[in-house]
Amino acid sequence: MAVKVSRDAWGIPHLRSETDALELAHLQGVNAAHDRAWQIELERRRSLGTSAAVLGPTALAWDRFARQVRLDDTAQTCFANLRDETKAWLTSYVDGVNSELPNASLAAPEFAATGLVPGRWQPWSPIGIWLTTHVLFAGFPTKLWREQVARHLGPSAAELFAIEGPGTSGSNGWLLDGSRTTTGMPIIAGDPHRLIESPGVYQQIRLVCPSYDVIGFAVPGVPGIAHFGHTGHVAWAITNAVADSQDLYRSSLRRGEGQVEAEGVGGWYVVPSHVEVIEVAGGDPVEVEVIETACGPVIAGGPDSGEGLCLLLPPRVLGSVGFDALPLLLEARTVADVDAALDEWVEPVNVVLAADTQGGTLHRVAGRVPERSAVNSETVVPADDARFEWRGWKPMPRATVDGVAVMANERGLAAALGHDFAPPHRSERIGDLLAGRDRWDSAGMASIHTDTYAGAAGVLLDLVAKADPSEVRDVLLAWDRRMDASSNEAATFARLRSAVARRLAAHPVLARLDDPAAYPEIFHLWTGLETRIGFALENILVRGVPGIDLDVVIGEALAETEVASEPWGAAHRLFALHAFAGLADGPAYEAPDVMLAGDNDCVMSTTSVPGVSDVCVRGSVARYVWDLADRSASRWIVPLGASGIPGDAHQQDQLALWQRGELVPVSCAYREVIPGFGEVSIVPVDPRRDIELIYGWVTAERARFWGMSEHSRSYVLEIYEYLDSLETHHAYLVHRDGVPVALLQTYEPAADPVGECYDVQPGDIGAHLLLGPAEAYEPGFTASLFRAFLSFLFGEPANQRIVVEPDARNAKAVARLERTGFVMGPEIELPDKRAQLAFLTRSSYVGLD
Repeated sequence: MAVKVSRDAWGIPHLRSETDALELAHLQGVNAAHDRAWQIELERRRSLGTSAAVLGPTALAWDRFARQVRLDDTAQTCFANLRDETKAWLTSYVDGVNSELPNASLAAPEFAATGLVPGRWQPWSPIGIWLTTHVLFAGFPTKLWREQVARHLGPSAAELFAIEGPGTSGSNGWLLDGSRTTTGMPIIAGDPHRLIESPGVYQQIRLVCPSYDVIGFAVPGVPGIAHFGHTGHVAWAITNAVADSQDLYRSSLRRGEGQVEAEGVGGWYVVPSHVEVIEVAGGDPVEVEVIETACGPVIAGGPDSGEGLCLLLPPRVLGSVGFDALPLLLEARTVADVDAALDEWVEPVNVVLAADTQGGTLHRVAGRVPERSAVNSETVVPADDARFEWRGWKPMPRATVDGVAVMANERGLAAALGHDFAPPHRSERIGDLLAGRDRWDSAGMASIHTDTYAGAAGVLLDLVAKADPSEVRDVLLAWDRRMDASSNEAATFARLRSAVARRLAAHPVLARLDDPAAYPEIFHLWTGLETRIGFALENILVRGVPGIDLDVVIGEALAETEVASEPWGAAHRLFALHAFAGLADGPAYEAPDVMLAGDNDCVMSTTSVPGVSDVCVRGSVARYVWDLADRSASRWIVPLGASGIPGDAHQQDQLALWQRGELVPVSCAYREVIPGFGEVSIVPVDPRRDIELIYGWVTAERARFWGMSEHSRSYVLEIYEYLDSLETHHAYLVHRDGVPVALLQTYEPAADPVGECYDVQPGDIGAHLLLGPAEAYEPGFTASLFRAFLSFLFGEPANQRIVVEPDARNAKAVARLERTGFVMGPEIELPDKRAQLAFLTRSSYVGLD
């Protein structure tokens, strides 16, 4: 069988192709359509600016922006500039999506609820989805806010709000080299933060073909594993560098004779323009004029108003987002391979950590940031002034890893590439926690992920300490500064903080900044006064605001705040966004509702907006621990589950674990449903858990050729505990519909006595298979089990030939091997038996349908 799909206990897909990477890409497309049909089709429509035709007026602002900024046209250009092999890879993925999406849409109730019929994907559709997901990551709308502040309060006042924008905060990552781990090999861990959506923005997946075997988080609708992956040889992870890679220009515009003109450095010139129509469900169609100047597409204003706001993006300038890197990452075996692949990367700009099984490490920034005036990073600049033109690309910084490296959107490695960064609280806290132990293992990383210490609380508490004595003051000064879900003190702090933010937003000095009509609706998250004050509160309290007496504000906020009678988690609850959420006349949507620990500047960053709402819509959209010593010791989690199908058993089965900060093992176990036989799963043996079953099997008379008939229970346990400690030998239980039916053991012949008796070849894998009690048998039982056994072994690309050596007296076993296609080798003498060698090569194995 050329391709296979199996799933582990959490429904995470394991995709295998025995042919090549193109076939695997096709299978990944099929799987994306099956598991995430509604999600990926809606994202494709968002990239085209046609989502309002499904969702109605609430999606109109986005569609207008998508058309104006020319997302789909940029995607087409980027596709055209790819290497031929990358084009073929993307096309194969899209062919897989198109083959499955019509059928998968029948199982996704959102299609029926909206009347949406899946459209035809184009080879560049994944690039369009990528651009849609990341076009706002560089935070260019912050420049609109800074312009607004400068206009009302003066240029210097913009620094009051000099903090990373609300769209990209909270991500963490850390790397420990071998000197800081119990295994002597590196560990990478962390958690990206975005808006928490249902279905989730990342999909746990395993991709296996003869060229590679990679686990990681895929972006639904995009092939490969871009951000967080582990190939078994090298692992990598990213956080947003908060680099300033996009610019806003204000250009004078006018209409000529049937054309639009813009004023640039050399004077007036004709610019391309046309009108598009946006269909709106439940409303009238809306026309949007699409204009592109030399400084980028016009995203606000136009010739009728005399000027336009233009957005210049690296992908638009270069005709690339960097997708040539994606297939190269899958094939990477060393940090040098990852490093070389990421030289192709464009946007978004990321800080990268990587490590390999040779002990190599990598800490660098990847992407493209233009060289230009520093003023471009601060505000909107004039399009007709040559001082603000782009002049090439900045070199990407890198650093040597000395024991530990941390990335948390802070000003650090990427300092020369941006303007506003996240406060240092998370990065400093992670460094302090890691310094608390000399050596770490993968299991210990959860204590970092779940840390709730509020590093940003100190500034407000220092001001509280100066206030008159009160019950609230006393409670807060005695608080341990942990934003635990069960903490009433944390809830009291959040109440006071919100009261301070509201009073600042209402103060006449700052209230004049509240101008929602100044910029298009899509940018209100960045330009809304209450939101900006909520996120920049610490900075405002440190710097102070001319004309505002902070002591008075704190005193009044204390007076209105009561000690919380309920814990922080009662108010700080998860709201996972869905396209149906907020639609007054739309289909019903029930968001998962759970209590959360953490806060904006905790390592366990669960973001709310002080003064606006305590509800969390932004948090870790994945958590991971990549162990380079043993990939199976790695851990991961997503907020909801692997499936995007409502009602599926795996739609939200990881939620409770995610809420508690727990991780699930990265399973490379085999699962397959064999028609007419049932579900076969192959999972590692836990010696102490499974000893009673194993002892009964291996000491039974029918297992006399296994060679353990005379052993005691304690000795059998000792043997399997020893096997469990080896990296070259492994034991597995084979289950049929959850019932154990066989014991499978594998070994590397070069590390076994068998290897001394024949010429071991690269890719040889040795195996023993012991069937369970005879009462489990039925016609076709052994044949079906052998199918699973062979699929499991050849599912690993490194395995090129299976080597078996049953007891030469076991005629029944030898006959079974011959019927299956094994070629008999010589009889050999082993310490405990005379054995019959037999071989089955990958090239001669054609699979079983």
